[in-house]
Amino acid sequence: MHLTTRRPGRRLRAGLAGAATLVTAGALMAALPAGATAQKSVASSRYQDVQLLSFNDFHGNLEPPAGSSGQVTEDQADGTTKKIDAGGVEYLANSLRTARKGHPYSVTAAAGDLVGASPLLSGLFHDEPTVEAMNKLDLDVTSVGNHEFDEGSQELARLRKGGCHPKDGCYEDGRTFEGADYPYLAANVTDEKTGKPVLAPYWVWKHKGVKVGFIGVTLEGTPDIVSAEGVKGLKFHDEIETVDKYAKILDKQGVKSIVALVHEGGAPASGSYNFDCDSPSAGKGVSGPIVDIAKGITPKVDALVTGHTHNAYACTIPDPSGKPRMVTSASSYGKLYTDTTLTYDRATKDIVRTAVKSPTSANHVVTRTQPKAADMTALIGRWNKLAAPIAGQAVGHISADLPGRGATSPESPLGDLIADAQLAHAKTLDPKASVALMNPGGVRSDLVFKASGSEGDGVVTYGEAFAVQPFSNTVNLADLTGEQLVTALKQQVSGPNAASPKILQPSAGLTYTLDMTKSGADRVVADSIRLNGSAIDPAATYRVAMNSFLAGGGDGFAALGAGKNPLVGSDDLKALNDYLTANSSASNPIAPPKADRITIVK
Repeated sequence: MHLTTRRPGRRLRAGLAGAATLVTAGALMAALPAGATAQKSVASSRYQDVQLLSFNDFHGNLEPPAGSSGQVTEDQADGTTKKIDAGGVEYLANSLRTARKGHPYSVTAAAGDLVGASPLLSGLFHDEPTVEAMNKLDLDVTSVGNHEFDEGSQELARLRKGGCHPKDGCYEDGRTFEGADYPYLAANVTDEKTGKPVLAPYWVWKHKGVKVGFIGVTLEGTPDIVSAEGVKGLKFHDEIETVDKYAKILDKQGVKSIVALVHEGGAPASGSYNFDCDSPSAGKGVSGPIVDIAKGITPKVDALVTGHTHNAYACTIPDPSGKPRMVTSASSYGKLYTDTTLTYDRATKDIVRTAVKSPTSANHVVTRTQPKAADMTALIGRWNKLAAPIAGQAVGHISADLPGRGATSPESPLGDLIADAQLAHAKTLDPKASVALMNPGGVRSDLVFKASGSEGDGVVTYGEAFAVQPFSNTVNLADLTGEQLVTALKQQVSGPNAASPKILQPSAGLTYTLDMTKSGADRVVADSIRLNGSAIDPAATYRVAMNSFLAGGGDGFAALGAGKNPLVGSDDLKALNDYLTANSSASNPIAPPKADRITIVK
């Protein structure tokens, strides 16, 4: 339920001044003066705990994400791991509302990519449903992410301010989209002509004399992973320099406590959300761009809430002065939220930071065993009703069943078709793209020839295609050496995949032999690997297409996560639908691929 007291700091009532520093519960604590804890009345008058709830990379996942995209891994006391179903805005809202109970000083923040690459329910309506949901769950502030620019800065401005879509109009009679009831921060995104930030660079939460300042930035490399049209007329600046600039401005205004919302992230050493990121020493459990950013940002900033990599971590990384500072990320799709305690010193207007051993993780699972938030259930139902006509639209035609999830062989006709579709999409972005790989776990259903409704036999509807690829992954491109490509193929049957192989679905032209009578990496017959008839050159560079899950090294494919020169395309569902539409018709339906690209020896 909602707190009985309306939380302060909403967009319409807040000014851009003041600040407060943060300490993360379970990892950082305020160092109170000697005797303060013994004199409760003194401590309670001078020190005030402020709760910071945060999440990132929601990507319009209003309904619980399906399959592995809707699970988190949890370390157990006996050394094993456990998969937990998580996410869905009905549960996220309930989790946040429950967490706020007993915390009259509470602020909720996000670190970008709340929208973009969204499932049908949100993406179909330009993510208006997600903005409405964020309003209802009382989000206070967010930074922008790269996906906030997918449809350009003007569309981002509409999502913030409200109004009907310029082309699609309003979706419901008598109802006008009201926009976000929270500020989007984009300190390092400026207009090329004026040099001014396109959105507010910072924002301040205030309540009864307590102030918490927030600076929001997205990754400087956003133009490299967003379409040129989406970032037209914009300039993206260095994250460290920008945060330092506005931290100094806030400091001059009397803001002594600052939180940076940074849409850039890292790669944790473990896939479990509750692993000890500071074992054996501070910050050693995470790598990637966020480490250098955290080490470089001014000590005036007291904590970083991060995102972009869709990973979970709560790490202490020293600031430039050597002082410990918390850096967190709450996975993606609303599966986790981070609960942070900020102990505010009213005398200094600051938080005293000190490192302590973390007994528990700062991240918490948004479980699906808890009650659903009724207002979110109603919101989902309302938009689902509007989406129904779109879900039934025809996107292509097939001549027979295309087994995917139900395939009896490691290589499936539908898996091959999806790989072909992703390669076709990749070539529109970069003609040098030569091969695509699709993870088998991402193929969630089959395409069945028999009609499921009134559409007719052989017709593939939008809803049916969506059931096959519901994850809202993007089609990513990366440069891999021939050696890395061969290593990736070997990782299908070795390392974490040795006991339960994960056979990648290859696009047309990639062929090889898989000898299951052998063990580990030897199952891949290296000298059998061919691309368009030619042997793979270990020293050559290949432009490889894959979904964003694989591009992040998912499913044990570390070699795929090591690609260079990344480029992010459209979502994988769009790639599949475009391919079906372009290559089939009622009179010339597409035939199932033969699924003979991998020769399997048993």
